[in-house]
Amino acid sequence: MPQDSTPVPGVDRPAVAALDIVRVIVLVIAIASLALWGFASWSLPWNVILGIGTPLIVLLVWALFLSPRPVLQLHPFLRAAVELLIYAGVTIAWWSMDQGLIGSAFAVVAIGAGLAAGRRALA
Repeated sequence: MPQDSTPVPGVDRPAVAALDIVRVIVLVIAIASLALWGFASWSLPWNVILGIGTPLIVLLVWALFLSPRPVLQLHPFLRAAVELLIYAGVTIAWWSMDQGLIGSAFAVVAIGAGLAAGRRALA
């Protein structure tokens, strides 16, 4: 079934770039990493609380400040600081699980994607 590519009146679809896809993948990996950290690093009942609670808090912070249509608008530098705090938390979580290489690789990719997105937003 072929897709009709004619524009629909009243519908404004944003262009999706490769950087947007990378940032979504980084967010999904961050949430999965925090869930893994919570479930694997703690004993009962803390593993259930942190395994579910930590990703939910990150999703809430993302929805409030970092989503494409955030609830609370922040200055771009504060927005970058919030994003950096999330990435630093995920990196520290990997390091605390004795997976320093994975944590460092995540940090490089996440910060690189964040910097590229920040430059695009300021340009």
